Amino acid sequence: MKKSESYLARNTVSRGHSSIALIRRPAAKTSSPKFVRIDKVIQGEPCGYDVVIDRISQDVPFYRAWLKNAALTGTAVVNNPFWWSADEKFFNNALATKIGVAVPRTVLLPSHEVADRHERRTRSAISAYPLDWEEIFNYVGWPAFFKPFAGGGWKTFIACTIPEEFYRAYSETGQLVMMLQEEVKFEHYFRCYSIDQRNVRIMPYDPRHPYHLRYQTEWQAPQGDFAECRARRAYS
Repeated sequence: MKKSESYLARNTVSRGHSSIALIRRPAAKTSSPKFVRIDKVIQGEPCGYDVVIDRISQDVPFYRAWLKNAALTGTAVVNNPFWWSADEKFFNNALATKIGVAVPRTVLLPSHEVADRHERRTRSAISAYPLDWEEIFNYVGWPAFFKPFAGGGWKTFIACTIPEEFYRAYSETGQLVMMLQEEVKFEHYFRCYSIDQRNVRIMPYDPRHPYHLRYQTEWQAPQGDFAECRARRAYS
């Protein structure tokens, strides 16, 4: 492969189906975007791509491992496959509380089922059972959202209005580690995309709409409210 060639593939998920879209950049004349193809994966060996843009490895451990090996051997990988190991919703919320960012009240919960007898023995030794559900419910309040502590894509995302609904949902989550989170009645909702912490695009978003309509909202980004953030190079 010529080093002047660049292969960029962006994976997206829509309604449970994987698709791949190609992204072109105004690079060298020999630039040739192609679909990513994975053959054999040998430790420490290059994968054959200069650049890979990834949007699916968070759900596929094999792809994530392949991307880490690719990054190690010189491929520029976007998004960073190593960040996934540190990025999860509960930690991000906890971090926000320490830097003065308002976030919903959130509680981390152990998985409803244990994987094996070793985990069962460890849990019985260090965890208090039954959990203090009354205190948890009083802290979070109702209605609340019940969802995995990590990951995305609105998977296993459940709205609960009373304890009985929560208990029923909890009993069906298997070995997933979940969290219970206060519902926030929002007036405006935005998603912020950042590239290399230099450029931020603020986009109106409505999670109540069907997936393909969520970026079509009745509101727009209030420019005045974000002027100060831009001046301070605020990142999301």
